[in-house]
Amino acid sequence: QFVKNQAQKILQQTEEIARKQQEIMDIQQQVIISMANLIEGRDGSTGGHIKRTSQYVELIAKALKNKGKFLDILNDEYIENLCKAAPMHDIGKICISDTILKKPGRLTEAEFDIMKQHAEEGGNIISSTMGKIEKKEFVDIAFDIATYHHEKWNGEGYPKGIKEEKIPLSARIMAVADVFDALVSKRCYKEAMNSEEAFNIIEASSGSHFDPEIAKVFIELREKIEEICRNE
Repeated sequence: QFVKNQAQKILQQTEEIARKQQEIMDIQQQVIISMANLIEGRDGSTGGHIKRTSQYVELIAKALKNKGKFLDILNDEYIENLCKAAPMHDIGKICISDTILKKPGRLTEAEFDIMKQHAEEGGNIISSTMGKIEKKEFVDIAFDIATYHHEKWNGEGYPKGIKEEKIPLSARIMAVADVFDALVSKRCYKEAMNSEEAFNIIEASSGSHFDPEIAKVFIELREKIEEICRNE
């Protein structure tokens, strides 16, 4: 009876520890989302971009896995970390001045060079603020998303100009989600585009801007993507 009671007590303590760990993780995620929304709100957005792109990323990753693509990377833990990290893709914009971030017209070449700095700045912020409080697997994905989501399949992106599979998978997935949502969203410098035009651009940019495998899956997800857009 004593052994049974002790075993039950240990089980209860283990469950309590697991519950508290989950609570801490939930709080951390809410802080991440709140911080991302504050940064996004600087250019007059409402937070919808963060929510939608995270949903697109999840759909893309799961669809790729179901099709047997990138199975050496796309396990359940990776996808969970990817979805948690997605809201931080533009966290580096905290370092960009309002005069550039909120400019209603086209950026000059010099201004765009400054804007491009948000990618590396985002990676630096994640490394310095989360490196010691989050699991390495999560931090690595968050770093890659923030730093490389503006890289292009053909090597003409920034900040490093890397191409094809040298670009981390997480960033290649984020790139499609981010560009599509930017196209269909109204911004201080442009009107919203309809989804038909946006999907045409994604398709036309497959193999140049985007990983063709990911672009293909995204287009196949059109019905679900458009449903997310309608529900916002």
